[in-house]
Amino acid sequence: MATIRRRPVTLGPPDRLPTGFSVRIAPTVRVRDDGRTLIGGDRAAVLHLKPPAAGLVAEDGTVTVHDAATATLCRLLLDRGFGVPCWPGGAGGDDAVHDVTVVVPVRDRPRRLARLLSHLPSDTPVIVVDDGSRDRAACARAAARVGATVLTHLDCRGPAAARNTGLAAVTTGLVAFVDSDVVPTAGWLAGLRRHFDDPAVALVAPRVLGLTSERGDSWIARYEAVRSSLDLGPMPGDVRPRARVSYVPAACMMARTSALGEGFDTDLQVAEDVDLVWRLVGDGWRVRYAPEQVVRHEHRTTVWDWLGRKAYYGTGASLLAERHGAAVAPMVLTSWTAAFSIALVVQRRWSVPLATAVYGILVGRIRGRLGHSGDPLRTAGLLAGLGAHAALRQTATALVRHYWPVAVVAALRWPRARRALVAAAVTDALLDFRATDPDLDPLRYALARRLDDLAYGAGLWVGAVRSRSIAALVPAVRGLGAARRVRPGRAASPHQ
Repeated sequence: MATIRRRPVTLGPPDRLPTGFSVRIAPTVRVRDDGRTLIGGDRAAVLHLKPPAAGLVAEDGTVTVHDAATATLCRLLLDRGFGVPCWPGGAGGDDAVHDVTVVVPVRDRPRRLARLLSHLPSDTPVIVVDDGSRDRAACARAAARVGATVLTHLDCRGPAAARNTGLAAVTTGLVAFVDSDVVPTAGWLAGLRRHFDDPAVALVAPRVLGLTSERGDSWIARYEAVRSSLDLGPMPGDVRPRARVSYVPAACMMARTSALGEGFDTDLQVAEDVDLVWRLVGDGWRVRYAPEQVVRHEHRTTVWDWLGRKAYYGTGASLLAERHGAAVAPMVLTSWTAAFSIALVVQRRWSVPLATAVYGILVGRIRGRLGHSGDPLRTAGLLAGLGAHAALRQTATALVRHYWPVAVVAALRWPRARRALVAAAVTDALLDFRATDPDLDPLRYALARRLDDLAYGAGLWVGAVRSRSIAALVPAVRGLGAARRVRPGRAASPHQ
């Protein structure tokens, strides 16, 4: 039996970036006014830079810390989602990383465990936590081949408890949690490690893709190859509630040991990774998604296992709502997004005129806040357009994923509801098909997409019933928050 020792929590991260740290303008950001206006970020906002600050950005869109001014600007770009870390060369080999311990929770997967361990650097400390395997000897043999330390739970306590047992035994400054069904790729360890040059970073995660595709893969496997719940896409970013990337999976993540305290919430059997990320962010730490590093994962590819996993993920929403409130809300509504979306969904004669009027009012509100922009009307139109598109996608997703039981009942009763549901289901599938470019025909992709949403939504409602709370189903309402979010950023002086 392993004994968990208590670890003090670091109360807050330092903000100052070290000399030599570089940040690049994010690829999703649009640059206007000779570099003085940045449009985009994680929340479709505007950041104005006065000439002294804009002059610190090199022609290739990078800023390197060498004094207080560049350190302040780099931190601003990172925290507002307008910049991502960058490095001049490669990350180096994984064998050069000496301050990371790998913790592997496992239960009855000796072959997968052996495969994972064979892909880890030979001199990296590894702790395998056997969480109540029926054949503990098989897992012990796999660990012994690479000299890994084995800690044992006689009974299954769940992945959160297994990771915490491993964490309690870690003596290095960093820890990497890696599930036994993951296959790391070369450079992942060193690539994640360099993000911790930023002292404010508590946790970093790579992109998690499926195993290499093979001829004869099922249609579910081909769908999962581009739409897995573990794959958060190709674009890097800060991780926090309501951001473009709002969580990272515990299948593979690296963390600063001192920031984790006692680790994961052992009361959670699902969504424990989301909870950990949101707690770290709430404590002032930064969490990053680093898709330039990739690991492979053995996805579930049989229909019933796949649907069961999607539903299981859905049950976690109610548990998160108990701990984090509106951060898990399926929709975020402002006065204008509600009016815009409802106007189009109800399909009345006045729908298009009302939606157009709402859009025009929003453009006017945003334009009034863009006095520093060289072309405020064009910028306001772009931002309002991005907001309108996001509002419609959010509404469509809510109809076919979170609220589908209600939407189906309404569709059986009212033709307009039926048209809205069909339009949302078809449009969502086609747009997603175009964005992911899967090795799958549109019909089967659309079917998989809808089954994915049906399973997750079913789990969401089951979780609500179990918890006797509808908190995970209630939209968050934010007044005129969208207009406030585009208020120009204050980077007028790099020293501010």
